[in-house]
Amino acid sequence: MNELIQNVTTSMIENSTISYLSDVKYILHSARQQAYVAVNSAMIEAYWKIGERIVVEEQNGKDRAAYGKEILQKLSLELTKEFGKGFSYRSLREIRQFYLLFPDFQKWRTLFAKLSWSHFQRTLKLTNENARLYYLTEAAENHWSVRTLDRNISTLYYERLLASKDKQLVQAEMQEKTQDLKASDFIKSPTVLEFLNLPTNLAYTEAELEKALIDNLQQFMLELGKGFAFVARQQCIRTETSDFFIDLVFYNYILKCFVIVELKTEKLTHQDIGQLDMYVRMYDDLQKRSDDNPTVGLLLCTETDSIIAKYSVLNDNKQLFASKYMAYLPSEEDLIREIEQQKIIFEQQFE
Repeated sequence: MNELIQNVTTSMIENSTISYLSDVKYILHSARQQAYVAVNSAMIEAYWKIGERIVVEEQNGKDRAAYGKEILQKLSLELTKEFGKGFSYRSLREIRQFYLLFPDFQKWRTLFAKLSWSHFQRTLKLTNENARLYYLTEAAENHWSVRTLDRNISTLYYERLLASKDKQLVQAEMQEKTQDLKASDFIKSPTVLEFLNLPTNLAYTEAELEKALIDNLQQFMLELGKGFAFVARQQCIRTETSDFFIDLVFYNYILKCFVIVELKTEKLTHQDIGQLDMYVRMYDDLQKRSDDNPTVGLLLCTETDSIIAKYSVLNDNKQLFASKYMAYLPSEEDLIREIEQQKIIFEQQFE
């Protein structure tokens, strides 16, 4: 009995110690995170003020064409001498540009507090102001790392999103007016899957493609868009006479519906669309809850087809979509050309 009491007492002490250590670690982690946010916010504000001061100084010498370059060069030398690296002529030009792009500090204070200077640096070269604001807003709301932001800019995420949907979509998303968005507002074509590292000179099976997507699930869901949660892989739908297996199933909590993804490593065919249509109908009948919206079906294939988009069930069913996927990241020119081509096909579906 004494031994039992001793064991129980020891166990209680150990649990108390574990809880105590966890509390202390949590306090330190929280404090460090708060310190990081505070320091980051202070640096963003400092850069903005430096940019403002540079512009004011330039305006004082506006009668001299070379005055702006001269004051940046001098300032770079002085700051580097006193504060070390980080204040090159190029860096000061970025700080100046940062101020010019966001002249109203109070208006952007909340955004500044959520992002690092590296986030802003990555978007300074964008000439499309709407695209820049979209990327920064999404990065802040969805906690994108700089690497994720860079990947989405490099794959023209904004342009692919805008090309496939209603013209007010991006603004609506930024304002979080998601209650009026439709399934078509979330489909991008082409879908860029360069993070899978699939061979471009060798054939691969649908099973290999599926495995690669599962292995890179987080990046795939970021590519799909906002609000996606993974549900199942090779989900079995059973009828009285047959079993059917759906490649991937997601749930979108913004659209409040299931999203079925079927994978094809060949060109789109009407048989593929027929199969997807059947799966969506079955899922609505056998799996969808009464408070869910109609199931969405997305077929990823290596090549879409304007004729099939116009004359197949794709044209009749607004819950079915076909998107071309690219297993590599093409040049910006090729990607823009592909976006325009897929936009035409998408519009034919919704004529």
